[in-house]
Amino acid sequence: MKFDKDFYRNFFSIYPALVLQNVITLSVNLADNIMLGAFSETALSGVTAVNQIQFVYQQILFAAGEGMVIFGSQYWGKRQIAPMKRIASLAMRTGLFIGVILFLAASLFPGQLLRIFTTDELIIAQGMRYLNIIRFTYLFFAVTQILLATLRSIGTVKIAFYLSVMTFFVNCGINYLLIFGNFGAPRLGVEGAAIGTLTARMMETAVLVFYLWKKEKTLKLRLKDYLQFDRILCKDYFKVTAPVMITQGLWGVNTALQTAILGHMTSAAIAANSAASNLFLMVKSMAVGASSAASVMIGKTVGSGDMEKVETYAVRLQKIFLLIGLISGTLLYFLRIPVLSLYDLLPETKEMANTFLKILSVVCVGMSYQMATNTGIIRGGGNAMYVVKLDLVSIWMIVLPLSFFMAFVVKASPAVVVCCLNADQIFKCVPAFLVANHGKWVRKLTRDDV
Repeated sequence: MKFDKDFYRNFFSIYPALVLQNVITLSVNLADNIMLGAFSETALSGVTAVNQIQFVYQQILFAAGEGMVIFGSQYWGKRQIAPMKRIASLAMRTGLFIGVILFLAASLFPGQLLRIFTTDELIIAQGMRYLNIIRFTYLFFAVTQILLATLRSIGTVKIAFYLSVMTFFVNCGINYLLIFGNFGAPRLGVEGAAIGTLTARMMETAVLVFYLWKKEKTLKLRLKDYLQFDRILCKDYFKVTAPVMITQGLWGVNTALQTAILGHMTSAAIAANSAASNLFLMVKSMAVGASSAASVMIGKTVGSGDMEKVETYAVRLQKIFLLIGLISGTLLYFLRIPVLSLYDLLPETKEMANTFLKILSVVCVGMSYQMATNTGIIRGGGNAMYVVKLDLVSIWMIVLPLSFFMAFVVKASPAVVVCCLNADQIFKCVPAFLVANHGKWVRKLTRDDV
């Protein structure tokens, strides 16, 4: 296969910014956890429980944005801007609707939501203090994520990176002042962390809206564009987005259930899982960025109508995903000790987190290939239902039943349960390879009469 400069130029013009954006976004959570871990382990566990709610929300919101990317990139391949604007309007309405629902749930049933993840009343009390403020970030976050997805569909990703950098420094600065009460500020603990995140989210949305108003010259989105409604495109959008939403929602619930399973096993497991999963998610950014970049490239190429190039790109991308997996797994293994040394955790908790990270460093390799292939190539090519079916079987019929059985019937150690919870990241590599290389997964989603 000859060296294709355009392919590598396109991929690596998008990929680094997407990875860095994810890393810095997750660094905000990591910084929160490190600071709160130094403040108190109970505060850390309370915020971790709330963040599971946030994670489910982010996954469903990601689906609304991913629907925009899948459709938008195909229309962008045809250079049709008008339908992209109408789909952007649909994605924004969907994101805001989801945000309102979660805000109401967090306002009316905060205790019930937190008791899903822990029965410790001290942890629940800390979590409710945090949730009382953090719930106001949900609508700002929805607007920002949908707008960034809209820009990502045309390959504009650098603004997302710059916003993440700003968010990181604003959030960390306010956290340092308000969690510990430095420089004469009040010592607010978890409430200080929530105020830092809320301030950062508000600034993030304001800067992005200003950028779209003054700087963005391709889509030229304006408020009137978000008042449009196209019934035909609405059906098209939800035909693709609904399966993605189911997949991401189930994945978010799955991750939250992992926390719930571990949180009901030992008192140290929830804090150990928090410390381990935050570093894992940062390294996972390499795979997430690859998946997002692949989705844009494949969608754009499908939209252009060059099916031979689509197949060629799919093969090349899979080789890149394998390389990324090997690099990310090695990186996670060697980063675990220095990062865990930053946490002020009990020796038992720290050792458990260390064991979790050793397991996850192996998981990283399979995950980087299967996730990027399944969601980046196959779903990016328009076949959203395939990922839904795969996850329904692998997660809900195999992984979760096995994990519950090992945790509460066999009474296995938390390390064994973590292996069970992540087993799908390895065995899903087989269907990913077979479908991407031998299946019919390309779906042309665009219309010529819009």
